[in-house]
Amino acid sequence: MNKSSISIDALINADVKTVWQAYTRVEDIMQWNQASPDWHCPEAYCELRVDGPFKYKMAAKDGSFSFEYEGRYTEVIPPNLLAFELADGRKVRVDFKEIEGKTLVVTTFETEDVNPIKSQQDGWQAILNSFKTYVDTKNNSV
Repeated sequence: MNKSSISIDALINADVKTVWQAYTRVEDIMQWNQASPDWHCPEAYCELRVDGPFKYKMAAKDGSFSFEYEGRYTEVIPPNLLAFELADGRKVRVDFKEIEGKTLVVTTFETEDVNPIKSQQDGWQAILNSFKTYVDTKNNSV
């Protein structure tokens, strides 16, 4: 399999430490880790360290479908870099860069061969957009 990589990004209206915390804490992950409002993340677990495991359950709210997203962290450099390998061997890198009080989050991931590349890009971007909405909303309510 010849893996290609795709990058997606979002500019979050919060400082890098706030963004890092929301991206890596289980209680926050369960609030934003879905691609659309009819999905949710009812379970999440992570050990935020090199070689630490993580597992998130993503499920349709109507109970019709669910799947687990899991892997191991390969690099953890708070609050700037999180890299991991998914259970199927694909690599993912998430960079956090503070720019004038906001944070640019860039996720680069290796594609799989089951779904069209455009669908993968759209799905990952939708989840990142959900993260942005969650952090922007939480940050504005403080």
